[in-house]
Amino acid sequence: MKPFELPDADLSISFVRAAGPGGQNVNKLATAAQLRFNLAGTTILTATAKLRLAALAGRRLTDEGEILIIARNHRTQEGNRREALKRLQALIDTARVEPRLRRATKPTKASKERRLAGKVRDQRVKRLRGRVRGDE
Repeated sequence: MKPFELPDADLSISFVRAAGPGGQNVNKLATAAQLRFNLAGTTILTATAKLRLAALAGRRLTDEGEILIIARNHRTQEGNRREALKRLQALIDTARVEPRLRRATKPTKASKERRLAGKVRDQRVKRLRGRVRGDE
C-alpha cells in the first residue's frame, strides 16, 4: 500500500502546556501538541477503513468524530508535532490494510491418524503408571 499525504483541511494542531521534560520552561511554554484529525469528514479513507480506524482509535475518538492525539514527549513544539503526525500516520496505515478473510479448513486424514495414535500412546503410558499386578 503506497503512503499518502494527509490533507491539511482534515488536520488541526494546537499547542498546550504539559508536564514532562522541559525544566523550568514547562511552566512557561506550550510545547505539548494536540493533533485533531477529522475522521467523520475526511475523504481520503473508505467507509470500511473509517470504521477500522475508529475501532483502532478507541478512547482517542471524540464525540464529534475527531481523533485526538496528544504528544508531549519532546521539549519542543516541532518534536511533539512530528511525533503526533507519525502516530496518526501509523494508525491510518494500520486501518487501511484490509484484514484477510480466514477460510475454514478440515483436518487432513494424516493429521487425524496422528492425533489418534498420540491418544493411544498416552493411554498406554497412563496405564503403565498404575498399580503393578503380580503374584501377591
